[in-house]
Amino acid sequence: MRLDKFLKVSRLIKRRTVAKEVTDQGRVWINGKVAKASSSIRENDELTIHFGQKTVTVRIHKISETSRKDEANEMYTVLKEEMNKPKDGIL
Repeated sequence: MRLDKFLKVSRLIKRRTVAKEVTDQGRVWINGKVAKASSSIRENDELTIHFGQKTVTVRIHKISETSRKDEANEMYTVLKEEMNKPKDGIL
């Protein structure tokens, strides 16, 4: 499955167009390598997503074309969630 579609289906990012923009900016990594929106993902891959003030690392457990809201969080496990330090002391 394409990375941008997984991010939307899993509800890590709400819209596929936003998922594509985030990946195009180089803010998503698959197993330690910068990913493109069209990158293929597999079960047991580790995704690192850099949001504005937060970095989230998840491990993919299940890939499905669609999911209901209550099933989406079963697709992955959050391994690490950390707040990014402000640069140059700016909050």
